[in-house]
Amino acid sequence: MIDNFRHKGMRRKLVDYLTDKKDITNELVLNAIKNVPRHLFLDSSFLEFAYQDKAFPIGDSQTISSVYTVAFQTELLNVKKNDKILEIGTGSGYQTAVLCEMGAKVFSIERHMNLYKKAKGLLKKLNYFPKLKHGDGYLGIKEDSPFDKILVTCGATELPPELINQLKIGGFIVIPIGHEEQMMTVIVKHADGILKKIEYENFKFVPFLRNKK
Repeated sequence: MIDNFRHKGMRRKLVDYLTDKKDITNELVLNAIKNVPRHLFLDSSFLEFAYQDKAFPIGDSQTISSVYTVAFQTELLNVKKNDKILEIGTGSGYQTAVLCEMGAKVFSIERHMNLYKKAKGLLKKLNYFPKLKHGDGYLGIKEDSPFDKILVTCGATELPPELINQLKIGGFIVIPIGHEEQMMTVIVKHADGILKKIEYENFKFVPFLRNKK
């Protein structure tokens, strides 16, 4: 795997773009974007485009999110070192790597076996060691709950109740909710059972699907 000075220079320019044009200010997020070699998470035919702010296909009708989408969701997640984070939708593993780079304890679930296997192998080669699971994201990972925070990387039409059940009191979920387009939403879980919802801007994600029985 090659990560040369040219790639690193492109990542520095990408960080400048996120700071100057997209108002991403969290230094941990920016440092993770600078350090994680995004081009390794794309097929070779997309290498020249790896550091453009675009989503690209990764197989199984899934995509790697645009860099801004990753940065924005991660900034909303307000990652702290050793946070126990559940990620729904491992995909290419890029977002997973960003969270690991920030010092989180990452648990990630992916419903597509091909993507799960590919991400697992690549993350290990890059010395990131999240706990990955192949399964239905709607069900979360109950055996490892509760989680400090949950990040959903696919478009949901509703908030899966099982994910709320696996969230610590005071924790929160970052999730895009909607149909054709999704509103990026942060949902905070309070001790009295009340869920506080904060909505941000619109995005377009691949759909959050349940595994067929």
